[in-house]
Amino acid sequence: MFEQIKLDYGFDALEPYIDAETMETHYGKHHATYTANLNKLAEQAGKINESIEDILAEVVEVEDINLRTGLRNNGGGYYNHNLYFKQIAPGGSKSPTGRLAAKIDECFGSFDSMKEKLTALAIGQFGSGWAWLSKTAEGNLYASKTDNQDNPISLHTGHTPIMCIDVWEHAYYLKYKNLRASYIEALWNVINWDVVGSLYEG
Repeated sequence: MFEQIKLDYGFDALEPYIDAETMETHYGKHHATYTANLNKLAEQAGKINESIEDILAEVVEVEDINLRTGLRNNGGGYYNHNLYFKQIAPGGSKSPTGRLAAKIDECFGSFDSMKEKLTALAIGQFGSGWAWLSKTAEGNLYASKTDNQDNPISLHTGHTPIMCIDVWEHAYYLKYKNLRASYIEALWNVINWDVVGSLYEG
């Protein structure tokens, strides 16, 4: 059975950047629904004992189109949100350190340049979707964006996501309304770069 990542802080812990109502709705309703749906669909597909990474990587091989679409959407929603909620926290380093910091400088020129790149991708995503910082097979870093609940795994890029920006409206609309850029600016304040660094090293 797939389970939501457990939060070790309260829904109000990320105030004023992310409000408690948004956190409660986003985690307790949206993410919970993706998780419940994924479990039902994975059971139907005989994939309940597979990893979510394997399910997403192999989803194109599911013959039933409705089952394939459901696994892609709900499996992506589950994976993407687990990463999203894992990377935000009231504590931890608020800027990259160590090998991750060095690799960011190497691949983007600076941390600020990387933030500008990811912010532009997130703002420029038409409709619902995500912006991603991923690690390539060679250990380099790559910025990208995807539609809906797709991610670099389901799109077979060979890249491993280590950080993401959720730009579905449910991630920000209760507080920021149509001001997506303001939400993204605020989100940078709650990214736990210790977590992102551990995912880079993993």
